[in-house]
Amino acid sequence: QVQLVESGGGLVQAGGSLRLSCAASGRTFSSYAMAWFRQAPGKEREFVAAINWNGLTTYYGDSVKGRFTISRDNIKNTVYLQMNSMKPEDTAVYYCAADYGVGWTVSDKQGDYDYWGQGTQVTVSP
Repeated sequence: QVQLVESGGGLVQAGGSLRLSCAASGRTFSSYAMAWFRQAPGKEREFVAAINWNGLTTYYGDSVKGRFTISRDNIKNTVYLQMNSMKPEDTAVYYCAADYGVGWTVSDKQGDYDYWGQGTQVTVSP
């Protein structure tokens, strides 16, 4: 069982930056691939970024590629999402998710993730 708690959301102006954190409980954090998804009002949940268990594989959604960076610290049991050059269309609730496995690939599909956080709101003003 893994419990995930996101933090770091808030209000930022377009062009600004935010860093989200997702703290995981449990002693097996390094056995999970981690991902960020987001959901804007009236839209479906969208894949943002994923990272494999050791941090050597990362994958990004097309809308954030080159602006967002996912990373993890397996000592602190935390995954991060650094968001730069933010746009109003980045406004959404951001969710952290965990997928058990120590492979070299990561998934962009919600159904592959076993555990989810409660989400943190990110709002980007024009």
